[in-house]
Amino acid sequence: MIKPDSDVRERSNELFRALREKGFPEDFCREIAYKRMNTDYTATRMLGYLYRYTEPRIEDVVDEMLAILSDRDLLVRKHELEQAQAKLNKIYRYGLHETEEQER
Repeated sequence: MIKPDSDVRERSNELFRALREKGFPEDFCREIAYKRMNTDYTATRMLGYLYRYTEPRIEDVVDEMLAILSDRDLLVRKHELEQAQAKLNKIYRYGLHETEEQER
């Protein structure tokens, strides 16, 4: 389910505040919350990380950010491969010409 932009922005604001509360520099927090982790999925994952650790080092936050972004990229790639496989299955099932006609 895709959330409206206002919900995503709210989650980014929450992430920004959580990072600031941990004592990180404002420009670092802005970069993480609004440029790097600006989806509901990534911001929620980072918030979960921040709530588990009371005093994470900046290096640990960056490492976690990279891990979260890597996971997200893997999920996107998996979804793309599943869509490609579904199209290929249609071709196998109905043939190339019938599949083209069905998509019109």
